[in-house]
Amino acid sequence: MTARNPAPTLDDVARVAGVSRATVSRAVRGGHRVSAQAQQAIEAAIQELGYVPNQAARSLALRRSNTIAVIVSEPHRRVFHDPFFSISVAAVAERLEDTDQHMALYLSYGSFRRKLEEYLVGGHVDAVLVVSHHDEDQLPSLLERVGRPCVFLGRPAAQPREDGGFSVAERFVDVDNVAGGRAAGAHLVERGCRRIATISGHMDIASARERSTGFRAALADAGLEPVAVLHGNYDPDSGRTAALELLNSGVEFDGLFVASDHMAAAALAVLTENGVQVPGDVKLVGFDDAAISRVTTPALTTLTNPWRELAIAATERILAEIDGTPPSGPLILQPELIIRGSTGPA
Repeated sequence: MTARNPAPTLDDVARVAGVSRATVSRAVRGGHRVSAQAQQAIEAAIQELGYVPNQAARSLALRRSNTIAVIVSEPHRRVFHDPFFSISVAAVAERLEDTDQHMALYLSYGSFRRKLEEYLVGGHVDAVLVVSHHDEDQLPSLLERVGRPCVFLGRPAAQPREDGGFSVAERFVDVDNVAGGRAAGAHLVERGCRRIATISGHMDIASARERSTGFRAALADAGLEPVAVLHGNYDPDSGRTAALELLNSGVEFDGLFVASDHMAAAALAVLTENGVQVPGDVKLVGFDDAAISRVTTPALTTLTNPWRELAIAATERILAEIDGTPPSGPLILQPELIIRGSTGPA
């Protein structure tokens, strides 16, 4: 059996480059206080020898894991079927591609919640990015205890800090869901609807509550109240179930706001199957500008929700915090109303 050659070391690189070991160490860590000539010689030596820095030892010395935890508080079925999660996680991975940070995806529901807590408290990650969460998860209190940099994609239930700083729950990026709900309600009123129903998202998620708040405010401005309020959970099946319940209730309605496009597409299918014409009999508005909103018949009027941009912004904030930048307060982007066939001609 042929003996394996030992992996090249910093000393080997220093010998071939003709510089000190300390200079090589500084160059490998980022080139601080290293001349251009020495840097070039070191890079050539690394290439010649096939030297690979010992990232594990470096991370240990810096007390870093080079890992960012991406937490999703949803069952795995939703995580791998809902485009919101795939788009968001892909955006995080894309931003981290040229950094030293790895991404680890963690689910937080059922028994996974306990495993996650043990992992975070154990100090195995440099930072946490929460992609989805419910009030009952109490993730803000856990992350306050963990004390690592963190950002929420979507507003969590906030607990203001007494010292006036930004609490964990105030470190988030989100779309203005109240403004979006208000725009949806106002658009239905402007299109002549006076008997308007709604199917909300899961009400222990801030986005669902805020979209409902904005929608109700728009109707109140017109002297109206919803003729029916049903609750889904952002899953298409819940949109279908709620739409069937609405039809079977016998309530007359000429407008319908559904808090996500996937639920709205399912509701549209139910209406069509039961002979309700959209937009002739009922005008329909969704939310998120998801890909499905453009392929239904008719296409869905909706509000934009820039998932990818928000996920990248959240990742930028995480990286800045890891490098020592103080935590930032909320970043809230404005939605845009996209008028399509489900509410009539633009």
